[in-house]
Amino acid sequence: MGRLVASCVWDATPELIVTLDERFGESTDAYVNGSQVWLRDDGPGGVALEWRLHPVAGYQRPPGVDTYSVFPSVALALAMGVPPAAAPESLWEGLEAFAAYGDELEPAPLGQAAAASLGIAPRAVGLVDHERIGDAWERNPGEVSIVALLLEQLEG
Repeated sequence: MGRLVASCVWDATPELIVTLDERFGESTDAYVNGSQVWLRDDGPGGVALEWRLHPVAGYQRPPGVDTYSVFPSVALALAMGVPPAAAPESLWEGLEAFAAYGDELEPAPLGQAAAASLGIAPRAVGLVDHERIGDAWERNPGEVSIVALLLEQLEG
C-alpha cells in the first residue's frame, strides 16, 4: 500500500462546472487526457490544494475545441444556458481536491476548507492511495474511471 492522502471528491455536474468557473476561473493547466487542474492556497491554514477535474474513461475532446478551451467554453455555455460543444457528463466525471505539494492534512479540515472555497459540500472525504489509482490508470491509460477508484476507497 502507498502513502495515504486526504482527499475530497465531488460528482461533476453542470452546477459544479459553472461554480468552478465562477469561483476559480480558468484552470491553471489542462491536459490532452481531459484533466483540468487548479492550484490554489485555500486549504486548511493556507495549504496549497490541487483541484483536479477528472475526465471520464475514454475521454474524447470535442471536435473543433482545443485542449485549453474545453473547460472555459463548456462552462460559459452552461452558464448562459446554451448547448455546450459536448455534454459535461461526456467529458468529466468528478472533481478531487488534495494537498498539492505533499503536505499532510487530516480529511475533516480538508473537507471543510474545500467546501468553503467551492461553496458545495463534497460527496466523499477521506484517505486515498493515489499510487494504487495511478497504477490502475497506467495499466489501462484513459480507460479507467479515476473517480470510481477514488470513491471505492473513500466510500468502500
